[in-house]
Amino acid sequence: MNTDQAFELLKNAGVTEDISIKTVRRWLRERRITYDGGQRNSGFILDDTDQAFQLLKDAGVAPSMSMPIVRRWVREGKIQHVGNGERIEEYISNEPRPRRSSHTPVEDKVIRQLKAKMKAQEEHIKGIEELHQSSINTLIQQRNKLSKEIMDLQKEKHELQKEARKLLKENLDLRNQLLKMKEEFTKGTKSDPEKTQTSPLKTYDPRPKLGLSKTAGAKEILAGYKTLLKLTHPDRGGNATLFHFIKMDYDSFRNSLK
Repeated sequence: MNTDQAFELLKNAGVTEDISIKTVRRWLRERRITYDGGQRNSGFILDDTDQAFQLLKDAGVAPSMSMPIVRRWVREGKIQHVGNGERIEEYISNEPRPRRSSHTPVEDKVIRQLKAKMKAQEEHIKGIEELHQSSINTLIQQRNKLSKEIMDLQKEKHELQKEARKLLKENLDLRNQLLKMKEEFTKGTKSDPEKTQTSPLKTYDPRPKLGLSKTAGAKEILAGYKTLLKLTHPDRGGNATLFHFIKMDYDSFRNSLK
């Protein structure tokens, strides 16, 4: 028994506060009780009725007052066993002794509170797990969506690069034809085109290469060239040679507009 339990016992027996303090101090000096150490475990349980009578007598409680107190403690389950003293028959009486549970009322209350807290924590953990799983599913959906968009962009880029290579090849073929004709004129293998009856050279039209309709205007042609220049630019992973020839075509067309 500790000091808090001793105070509770004396208070429950109706002992005054002054006498209770003196008695507890004396019991502490006599090492009959221990210091509570700040645990505040004030619920007291006595071994048997003989111990109860002895403590009440030592605290100065009259025998006539001790009897009903001990009887009450027996009914409340604060005394574990019936002692073998001379006054057993006097305080046991014919009242049935209550069956004492393995826990005190205070312990039962604490256990119920702990169970309630554990249940609340389990519900909280379950909610967190559901939220976590929902977040994972959302992230997976977003990842799949982004992967699809990346594949579509890569496919579009591949198609544009393929079209740009096709335009480059056509451009190179036209330039080779022009260079060949200039060499032939220089060597005199061909007469003056103004004096011959051959059909005149067709005017170069960039619209088909740019994927534009025949009715497209100069602004649309320039915009098409700029798009190809961005796609083929070396800083963006394009082909430097292809970019060079498209740039030359772009400059030529822009100068023809002046």
